[in-house]
Amino acid sequence: MSHSAASPTGNNSARRVSNAHRLLRAFVLAGACWVLSTPLTTVAGSTAAFLGCLLACLWIDSRTGTAVFKLRSLALLAGLVILTALVSSVANLLTRQPFLAQWLGAMPAFQLGQLLFWLVLAASVGLLLRLYARRHSWGSVPELLFVTCAFVITLAAHQRGMIDRPYFIGDFALIRGMDPSNILMGVGVAAVLTLTVLLMLEGNQRRLPYHFSVLALVCLSLLLYVQTFGMPTPQMTDDLGLTGQGAGGGSQSENPFRDGNNDANDREAPVAIVLFRDDYEPENGAYYFRESAYSEFNGTLLWTAERDDLDVDLVEQFPASEVSVSEHIPAQDMRRSVTTTIGLLTPHRSPFGLEAPVRFEPAPNPNSLRFTQTYTVESLVPQFEFPDLIGRRAGSPDWTVAQWEQYLAMPDDPRYGEFAEHLVSNMREGFEDDPYAKALAVKAWLDDNGIYSLENQHAYATDPAASFLFGDVTGYCVHFAYAATYMYRSLGIPARVGIGYSVPADNRAGGSALLIQAIHGHAWPEIYLDGLGWVIVDPTPSRTLVDMSSEPQDSLQQMLADMLRDDASFRGFLEQQSQTSELPSFRQLLTALLVAAATLIILAWLVRLWRAQCPAWSPASDHYRVQYRAALDTLASVGVRRRRGESREAFARRYAAQFPALPQLTQWHLQQVPGYAWSPQGSLAMAGKSVSGHAMANADWNGLRKQLAAEISQAVPRWRRLLGTIHPAPWYYTH
Repeated sequence: MSHSAASPTGNNSARRVSNAHRLLRAFVLAGACWVLSTPLTTVAGSTAAFLGCLLACLWIDSRTGTAVFKLRSLALLAGLVILTALVSSVANLLTRQPFLAQWLGAMPAFQLGQLLFWLVLAASVGLLLRLYARRHSWGSVPELLFVTCAFVITLAAHQRGMIDRPYFIGDFALIRGMDPSNILMGVGVAAVLTLTVLLMLEGNQRRLPYHFSVLALVCLSLLLYVQTFGMPTPQMTDDLGLTGQGAGGGSQSENPFRDGNNDANDREAPVAIVLFRDDYEPENGAYYFRESAYSEFNGTLLWTAERDDLDVDLVEQFPASEVSVSEHIPAQDMRRSVTTTIGLLTPHRSPFGLEAPVRFEPAPNPNSLRFTQTYTVESLVPQFEFPDLIGRRAGSPDWTVAQWEQYLAMPDDPRYGEFAEHLVSNMREGFEDDPYAKALAVKAWLDDNGIYSLENQHAYATDPAASFLFGDVTGYCVHFAYAATYMYRSLGIPARVGIGYSVPADNRAGGSALLIQAIHGHAWPEIYLDGLGWVIVDPTPSRTLVDMSSEPQDSLQQMLADMLRDDASFRGFLEQQSQTSELPSFRQLLTALLVAAATLIILAWLVRLWRAQCPAWSPASDHYRVQYRAALDTLASVGVRRRRGESREAFARRYAAQFPALPQLTQWHLQQVPGYAWSPQGSLAMAGKSVSGHAMANADWNGLRKQLAAEISQAVPRWRRLLGTIHPAPWYYTH
């Protein structure tokens, strides 16, 4: 009765352990889905990805033997692809259909679409991974690859400048002066090792070579890739996600209107930190940082000027020493000097500064691992008021005919001029011929009638700006900038497209630092007024179909600013954080874990060696115990282990065919166990002479163990014997 009563308890315990393993494995896979989705969607989408994968893994693990396991792989895959495509279509409808957006609200509709799509996508991925792992011995390989790649991709994204994603990891690390990549790497390694251990605990030893070979291959490939190519970095940022120019300069035939590629997933990635050495608050509510400009018409569109007499106020390359361009900036008495120190977090092709930079000077880089380039720039920011802009002629009297022609060149489309003349036809008396007033009239129309959107159909039109202006007037900053510039030029006003960043002044939050993110990449039109120089006249459409706002990252902004300063304030900040937090640093924690792991492995090996050598120096009376134990250790190292509750006799019978020496060893052992009831006709029922333990020579035991080793060499695969040789603690499974 006692035995039967204990049995259910053992089964329940085993079931609980099994359920715990399944739950932990599901959490690991769901965590990988969450990590992959975090930079690609909203919080709602990434949360849905985690829950979808988690529920799918738990569901498939609880459906052993059901109809889903009988479906053909191709049929199941096709069904999941179709389902995901349908849900994706529904998600797009929620975002793009005006009546749904109006009914639900723009942001709720978008969030709902993201939730549905990522829930189904992650559930499909989790279902396929677990189903293949249950069906095939090699099915664990995709699981390991999926988890590994998820964290590697996240680490690569961090190296591209997304140093605050995932946010809670980035914030935790940065305020303590640590590199978030170390934490991400540690979490990824822990996830992969956890999954590997769980798969090993399943008890199917045939999967072990797949597990270790995949891990070795992934680690080796990553090591070779990083050593050869380094971590991936983004394209040079005068591209800004707006043009077709690549890091090598781009050809004149490339299209700057890259529709469909502007919904950048890395839009919140920080690209630079700016330290203000002088207090400055822009009157228009935004800091404009000009990096380059499109001013030369190449017969198709405006592009970066190749003539030396154009855009002389711009610096194309990072100077090795101080460079001054102050002689090209007019109206210096109506400007004020603002000095900034800029630390670039991603590679840039050209330096940038506030509106009208006049001096660039390299600055010492306090952290070459964080900042790709640091420099100081002095800018003469305008302090123009409306009366200063009205009544001035367009262009400069010092320009040559060729310069005038270039700054007025535009497509041979009469509609630009006709439409621009229409917009300025009703100017107030006294402003009919004023260039700045005309530019304001064009800007006002674009503000009132334009719609900001990242998705449109203008990219591959013969003239994308014309397709935008004379079509639905729906586009992003490049479309507005080009259309406005062409209309300014049609009115005889020299104009160009400025490229750089536009950061809301509120993001500075009253401090001396300003964080520039990828979302702040911008293009705007500029006109040239005599005596003032280039003046920004930037359309700002009142209607938008996409939220281009960004949450101020105050902690990140402060941390990067202190890193760039590299002064006592930064060290004081770190000391303050260390005093307020009792948690050890990540490096200290990682070092402690590595030391502990190495110590445990060494101790386990010492125990193994001691147990293996015990038969050599033990007295004859102990041979029955230490020799039998050494034999069991050898068997355990190759996966041959006694089950919990299994008798020694039953264990010997179970492997008698594979290892004939095991029954003989077991017989000798049991005959000499004090108090053990032995009978040749008992449960063991094995032939052999009954001998006294004291009469057994050590050589007899060693000879039988050598016979067992030879049988193991014949019955056990070589790879399994190799793993058994390096296993530090096979004795753990000996009982």
